[in-house]
Amino acid sequence: MTLHVLLQAVLLGYLLGSFPSGLFFGWLSGAGDVRKVGSGNIGATNVLRTGKKWAAAATLFCDAAKGGAAALAACMLLPPGAEIIAGLAAVLGHLFPVWLKFVGGKGVATALGVFIALYWPAGLLVAATWIGAAVIWRISSLSALIAFALAPAYFLLLHHPAHAAFALLLSAIITFKHRDNIRRLLHGEEPRIGAKSSRDGTPA
Repeated sequence: MTLHVLLQAVLLGYLLGSFPSGLFFGWLSGAGDVRKVGSGNIGATNVLRTGKKWAAAATLFCDAAKGGAAALAACMLLPPGAEIIAGLAAVLGHLFPVWLKFVGGKGVATALGVFIALYWPAGLLVAATWIGAAVIWRISSLSALIAFALAPAYFLLLHHPAHAAFALLLSAIITFKHRDNIRRLLHGEEPRIGAKSSRDGTPA
């Protein structure tokens, strides 16, 4: 892969990934700036804490779609391998959007969208694990941690070792971004899905 292609993949992924869906739908729903609610995160879980369920659903869909779009666009427009770079850049764009002074979300939905675009059977397994864990424990961060911990294994079992290595990298990044959540989980202080909170609370 040439430097020119690499830069194209990074720029494509970053620009798509950096669109602040949660902030946009928060304002559109009348909930105001979601950065002033709960954890201050711009992800769907924190948008849900505003009580605007449709805005949370739209955020979840859009965050996943921008990751998937980055990988698919790179796959169609650039040489093989660029889709992984674009997918990684999309996740990093979501985590560190230039428009929000590099303070973004935690990348779960965006990474899931990338997984589905790269190889949908493995991506759907990750999504099913995420949903299943959320139904059982009702804790968003725990569900994400479990799903992404298993993601590399799913790609390996389905004979996609290169994607498994990529999934391992994304799993490590997302686990790091959830370090505060892990601390609260260990202390039994992590809130459940749908719980409303003020900005000075301790939600995910």
